Amino acid sequence: MPEGGGKKRIHFSKLYSFSCFKSPFKDGHSQIGQKGYSRVVYCNDPDNIEAIQLNYGGNYVSTTKYTVFNFIPKSLFEQFRRVANIYFLIVACVSFSPLAPYNPLSIFAPLVVVIGATTVKEAVEDWRRRKQDIEANNRKVQVYGRNHTFVETRWKKLRVGDVIKVYKDEYFPSDLLLLSSSYEDGVCYVETMNLDGETNLKLKQALEKTTHLNNENSLQNFRAMVECEDPNENLYSFIGTLKYDREEYPHPLSLQQILLRDSKLRNTEYIYGVVIFTGHDTKVMQNSIDPPSKRSKIERKMDKIVYILFSTLILISFIGSLFFGVETKRDINPDGSYRRWYLYPQDPTVFYDPRRPGLASVLHFLTALMLYGYLIPISLYVSIEIVKVLQSIFINKDQEMYYEESDRPAHARTSNLNEELGQVDTILSDKTGTLTCNSMEFVKCSVGAIPYGRGITEVEKALAKRGKDVESQGDAYSSDFLSQNSDTVDSQKPIKGFNFKDERIMNGRWINEPHPDIIQKFFRVLAICHTALPDPDKESGEISYEAESPDEAAFVIAARELGFEFFARTQTSISLHELNYESGKKVDRVYKLLHILEFSSSRKRMSVIVKSDENKILLLCKGADSVMFERLSQYGRQFEAETKNHIKRYSEAGLRTLVITYRELGEEEYKLWDKEFSTAKTSLAADRDALVDAAADKIERELILLGATAVEDRLQKGVPECIEKLAMAGIKLWVLTGDKMETAVNIGYACRLLRQDMKQIVITLDSPDIISLEKQGNKEALVKASQESIEKQIREGILQVKSSKESSSAEKESSSFGLIIDGRSLDYSLNNVLEKSFFQLAINCASVICCRSSPKQKARVTKLVKLGTGKTTLSIGDGANDVGMLQEADIGVGISGAEGMQAVMASDYAIGQFCFLEHLLLVHGHWCYRRISMMICYFFYKNIAFGFTLFWFEAYASFSGQPAYNDWYMSFYNVFFTSLPVIALGVFDQDVSAKLCRKYPFLYLEGVENTLFSWPRIIGWMLNGVISSLLIFFLTTNSVLNQAFRKDGKVVGYEILGVIMYTCAVWVVNCQMALSINYFTWMQHFFIWGSIAFWYVFLVIYGYVSPTISTTAYRVFVESCAPSALYWLVTLFVVVCVLLPYFSYRAFQSRFSPMYHDIIQRKQVEGCETEICDELPKQVQGRLIHLRERLKQREP
Repeated sequence: MPEGGGKKRIHFSKLYSFSCFKSPFKDGHSQIGQKGYSRVVYCNDPDNIEAIQLNYGGNYVSTTKYTVFNFIPKSLFEQFRRVANIYFLIVACVSFSPLAPYNPLSIFAPLVVVIGATTVKEAVEDWRRRKQDIEANNRKVQVYGRNHTFVETRWKKLRVGDVIKVYKDEYFPSDLLLLSSSYEDGVCYVETMNLDGETNLKLKQALEKTTHLNNENSLQNFRAMVECEDPNENLYSFIGTLKYDREEYPHPLSLQQILLRDSKLRNTEYIYGVVIFTGHDTKVMQNSIDPPSKRSKIERKMDKIVYILFSTLILISFIGSLFFGVETKRDINPDGSYRRWYLYPQDPTVFYDPRRPGLASVLHFLTALMLYGYLIPISLYVSIEIVKVLQSIFINKDQEMYYEESDRPAHARTSNLNEELGQVDTILSDKTGTLTCNSMEFVKCSVGAIPYGRGITEVEKALAKRGKDVESQGDAYSSDFLSQNSDTVDSQKPIKGFNFKDERIMNGRWINEPHPDIIQKFFRVLAICHTALPDPDKESGEISYEAESPDEAAFVIAARELGFEFFARTQTSISLHELNYESGKKVDRVYKLLHILEFSSSRKRMSVIVKSDENKILLLCKGADSVMFERLSQYGRQFEAETKNHIKRYSEAGLRTLVITYRELGEEEYKLWDKEFSTAKTSLAADRDALVDAAADKIERELILLGATAVEDRLQKGVPECIEKLAMAGIKLWVLTGDKMETAVNIGYACRLLRQDMKQIVITLDSPDIISLEKQGNKEALVKASQESIEKQIREGILQVKSSKESSSAEKESSSFGLIIDGRSLDYSLNNVLEKSFFQLAINCASVICCRSSPKQKARVTKLVKLGTGKTTLSIGDGANDVGMLQEADIGVGISGAEGMQAVMASDYAIGQFCFLEHLLLVHGHWCYRRISMMICYFFYKNIAFGFTLFWFEAYASFSGQPAYNDWYMSFYNVFFTSLPVIALGVFDQDVSAKLCRKYPFLYLEGVENTLFSWPRIIGWMLNGVISSLLIFFLTTNSVLNQAFRKDGKVVGYEILGVIMYTCAVWVVNCQMALSINYFTWMQHFFIWGSIAFWYVFLVIYGYVSPTISTTAYRVFVESCAPSALYWLVTLFVVVCVLLPYFSYRAFQSRFSPMYHDIIQRKQVEGCETEICDELPKQVQGRLIHLRERLKQREP
């Protein structure tokens, strides 16, 4: 057969038996023309007046947040949503009035710098999106023109109704109606990875009426009208009709004829299609909504701190204005003389009038609000944004979270929640594709009542630890495997989808088994009963398979490895290289393909009908045990009991099972059925699907059992170890899965979520009473009984936990329970009546597994945990069914796996494997939480330390409204002299290394318990700022006033005092930073000491500017301060005295009341990481022993 020719001749439209290709009229088609189904497309008719009047949008796509016209107003609106920025804007405007205590430019300049920096950041991010849009909009595509030939044009120029030609491996530029393809019957293969992440190819089929439109000449007279649904986000449905060739009745359209934008054409040379939806009307763009806005708890608390500082600002302004009013009133003595005559009260102004002290006090209050505004850190928000962006870059570049197999690094899709990663209390995880690989491997099988496959799964290893028997019947070697904990080493290259090891049937040895004929039929079914396509490699000759599901690919590969290689497919046949058990030689056999009865969720089985070389008509069927055993014939149940037992054991081992059967059909029987089935297939009635189902059900009877398959969705690498580390870090894990209870529980043991010593509380509706009511069909009685049953089970569970608490320590016992609940029970548990009691039970269990959960239930459980605990929740998943819970949780983590990219698109962070969650949380989460917490606390400290020196000076100067410093000193304090070191802290600081973060997971408890950003710690930093300001002011003034400052005997003036106090403030806050940093890099040294040096450089340069501009700073440093030894001595003295209290406190705390990181740092320094040092204080030893006992409870 010529290479590739087989594909060309396959007419799947004639083989498939269900609605895969035929698009019958459904209920939705009756709504065409009504609301929601009003779109009309005139195909290949650009000059049609009605088409022009519809005025559909073009294919230009924009994903940017801003446009050229709205960038300035919209970005400014975003900036001034923050209350601090509004305050500074008001102050900047009022600074032009006589009330301002400083130059207007000195307050405007920092505001412009801060707002400008954030605006530039927004512009850069939006420009990156803009470049992506430009690239997409300018891709090329072939469009059918008025001259009846295809011409090249750009994507953005496409219009609704255009006919286009797309070639192999090209993306579809818009949503298209498939007209025809390089295959004769209009079949094409589509890869939808960009939409749902699935790598399995989807089969699409054009209407039979349009398959002839496969060249330029045939399109010349093509005119048609499509009526369909309006633009919507549903990727998995389409309703429409096609009127063509003046036919009276339209042809129904379904999703099988629609090719979606951003999906790719594969294994098909070309297709012709009509543009149905363009630009933002396409389904992929309808789905590209922004995720819900999320803010971290630290950021929300930071807003509260800003409000506290505002309150403090108002309070000290009120106190100052009150004293100013009292002092002003006292300036007139009872005899009419003036107390402070040097202020010229006889010539008053509105700002100082002893005769109107109330008005002067009010105006002074407004002045004070501006003067003490330095309590509010103007650069806080922009500094945090810069730090978070840099942190996100480090997350993206971290090689420890790079998944080489899929070439996917970690990706922080938002930087707003970095610190939230360090405070996760509960993780809610999907199972399939998240904890497991979602890459099926053929592991075991039961053929002719004999189990084959000597591999041992992760679940079986866990079962072995629990003391259960995991030996397979007839497997004499299993005990050896358990003792060795591994299989015999296989030197062969690993084969994807095939992890089967059993020398009894491998390498053709199956011909020596007791039932070689049964084995032959078994693997023949696996090699034939599928819809996969062979894809031979032209260079190596190796055959790979394109299958609709990973299970199906695993079956075909298993058949190939055991001697039944599927190598070719045509319209009417399937060809195999078979090993003949009688001759022991490989032969080529061709099976005539008569029918494919496809798999569906309702049928739970798939069949093919073929004719062998011996003219035998065979029905080959595989399906779920729940529907297959009832279809066996009386004589086909020879191996039923043993096979059921093996299926049970496979399920307990966490494997997915299918039953394999066959049946030989008589010629007459087949002809009668084929006539009936063909009639049902070609029916246009509304109940066509039911007729086809009934006909298929009729032939799929009297089957003969051959055996069962068992495929494993393996645990991802490192999952058990990751879960164990997360548990040691104090993080609870809930698993929300759609799998049945037995499989979920066994996976729970395999990944160490459940432990042998853990008591299980199982909530289910599988009791005999409930089952009996279900059979009776009394819905009201069933609902009432179910509600009462769930309520009783929850109540008993709570009592069980309480009784355990009474018998021993509450903490110890609460962590020894595991809650397992199924989907039906979960529905009742989440109603208003039982929600609180269910949550009370669940929160007292160490692990929770919710089985058979729907996407909506996953989201509801996530919301319950988030609101109930009030702590940080993280959801992790890989599929479209996980999107709800990812968006509901405080943090959503998407795994870019086999199920799709929808979870990643809806997530805040994306990783390649579940095990990377350990590094993301324990390392980056811990660091980011610590850095941001320290950064914010330090920001408020340095502003309070600086701002209160202004207040003390005001008090010293009778609250005159005179600032202690030059205008530009104050303006540059937050922008240049103290901001860069704090940014370096937020980006680079580490209390311990990444290795130690993972070695000692209990360090993460600092974030869970919020020890670094608790109110006591925040208030402590604020008090430190107040104390620092007091010491700076009073030590400086008492050291330099009332004595000669220079050699000529001159004393300190107002301008010199300001420079000395400011110098001390800059030194103190930067040295305070040096004391707070745990991990010095050259950048920290550069920013800390560079900021101090820059103050002196600025003072010199600014001092040489004209006195009309520099005012009090004119040559003050060069001529007055620098030559004076007292200036330098006072600076040294004040800095040491101010830092001494904090230094003493930290020394005492780290020795006698250490935090978790203090313990590790001390152990590391003393070289005793493995054991507690005897030299450590008893308090520290006791704390470590208590912590170890706490962690020991979580170990399996």
